[in-house]
Amino acid sequence: MTTEKLMRSLIQLLFVTSLFIQPASAPGYALATPVPQSAPKIELNGTLPSSKTQRGRVVRATVVMNIPSGYHINSNHPLEKFLIATHAQVEAPKRIRVGPVGYPRAVLRKFKFSKNRVSVYEGRATMTFNLTVPRNFASGPMEVKVRVRYQSCNDEVCFPPQTRDVSLWLTIEG
Repeated sequence: MTTEKLMRSLIQLLFVTSLFIQPASAPGYALATPVPQSAPKIELNGTLPSSKTQRGRVVRATVVMNIPSGYHINSNHPLEKFLIATHAQVEAPKRIRVGPVGYPRAVLRKFKFSKNRVSVYEGRATMTFNLTVPRNFASGPMEVKVRVRYQSCNDEVCFPPQTRDVSLWLTIEG
């Protein structure tokens, strides 16, 4: 690793660390609105168009994140290397083909913690993917687990990243 890359990595690390540290003795701190010290409660729900499907069919699954007003999460393609991307990983039974995850269109916003605009999701963020059930797949219930990793922020600070799971159940019929 070159010295320049090492210095750049060190500066980025210091910048990210500084996002979580605000000295109580800072001028005007007592007059400022307190910054929430915990991440917002983000609802995570998964749905299928029906709880049953036939063998040989394609089912479109949806995962929705409801982000409270005043907060955002980083998009799946953040514009800065130090930001943590939103990522959904789908775990399905063997032989179920999982299509690529489609992420919502991000918005670009300017926040106090960044000199540049940031690519984020606000409000309702919907991710979709297809599940293809083989024609010779066994009948019965199956679980599809979606693990979503994201980092939530407000206008001033970012909170530690979180990983949450949502389970989708689908019954395969003859």
